[in-house]
Amino acid sequence: MQQQDHYKTLDVHQTATQAEIKQSYRRLVKQFHPDHNPELDGHDQIATINAAYEVLGDPQRRRTYDQQLHDAERLKAAGFDVYEESTSSRQQRTAEAQRRYQQRQTGQDDDEQIKQWLNRVYQPVNRLLSKILNPLKEQLDDLAYDPFDDELLEAFQAYLDESRELLHKAQTTFKSMSNPPSTAKVAADLFYCLSQVGDGIDELERFVTSYNEQYLHTGKELFRIAKGLKREAQAAAKRIG
Repeated sequence: MQQQDHYKTLDVHQTATQAEIKQSYRRLVKQFHPDHNPELDGHDQIATINAAYEVLGDPQRRRTYDQQLHDAERLKAAGFDVYEESTSSRQQRTAEAQRRYQQRQTGQDDDEQIKQWLNRVYQPVNRLLSKILNPLKEQLDDLAYDPFDDELLEAFQAYLDESRELLHKAQTTFKSMSNPPSTAKVAADLFYCLSQVGDGIDELERFVTSYNEQYLHTGKELFRIAKGLKREAQAAAKRIG
């Protein structure tokens, strides 16, 4: 099976920066998108472009792909085929994370530990999640004026970049202290909420680079689910407190 040359697909050199790859990807998708160019039947081109960006847009997958390109000639001489790294499903990643999370739950269930966990973990994570989830509606309303406008897309991307930073802080805080057994419901709701927010940001960012509204709708739905989980965690925390 012959491997697709993703650099040629995205019209960039192998030494291109991530910013240059993203810029070229957006330009090509916009060029072939039927809503922006109705006279072109660019569905096949967009599919190929999306597949290339799935690899080159992810620094880790790009490093793997670059290594494959480096080894391709030597492996070809030995009679081997080079394949792209397979992508694990989101459900598999979440299930594995859940198993790891359940395995590390230890500790004494006393009032002091509960108080410390709520103050040091739950409350900061809850505040960080609010800073991510609450602005989404206003951001989408602004973007709705013209989804193809570069300035609006850049503003939306800035919101997503900030959300990723906040999510990282929330995830780090969440992992900083094992929860007491009696707070398992709160911790589980937070865990699932963080997972939904991470997947939602991924989907929304795919819209910024592909202009595919399906990603926008999926990201919005994932954030809606995350808000529900956040409310459930809050209710469970009140029952404990």
